[in-house]
Amino acid sequence: MSRIMTCSHKMFDPLNPEVELIDIKDIAHSLSMLCRANGHFRSFYSVGMHCVNCAKEAIARGYSRKVQLACLLHDGSEAYLSDVTRPVKEEIPRYREIEDPLQAVIWKKFLGEGLTGEEERLVFGIDDDILENEFPALMGAKLKETVPALQSTPQFQFEGFQKTEEEFLSLFHSLSNP
Repeated sequence: MSRIMTCSHKMFDPLNPEVELIDIKDIAHSLSMLCRANGHFRSFYSVGMHCVNCAKEAIARGYSRKVQLACLLHDGSEAYLSDVTRPVKEEIPRYREIEDPLQAVIWKKFLGEGLTGEEERLVFGIDDDILENEFPALMGAKLKETVPALQSTPQFQFEGFQKTEEEFLSLFHSLSNP
């Protein structure tokens, strides 16, 4: 059995995702409680807050609503799979074979379609820029010599699981209801 029970009590199969079982509340709740950097930051910082920060950066850069929403949802698959650090993920091709179709179902449900190559470049460029800013803020160390400048002011301190979940959902609703 490859099903997991989500916080809304849906029995969800991440290996065979059904679009009607994808629930934004499950995603927001799970990501708000899932720690980034495999728990190695000096204080708790969630995948959910990372996604909120990415979306706010897309807004500050004036990117399309679709890209803004995609930034918020770019780690949505991790709500059903968990976060795996980049170096490990690169060594586990089977993980990507599971994650990519699941993320595609999430894009389809909430964006109506997948991302173009250019949209994907924008989303994951912001993901990288936020990542490069997280380490100095949360570890006191840079991953690279130069940290990219941001146009937003990311929130890097923990303000509670519920507040993060609420902010994620609020941003989702404002971006998906123009």
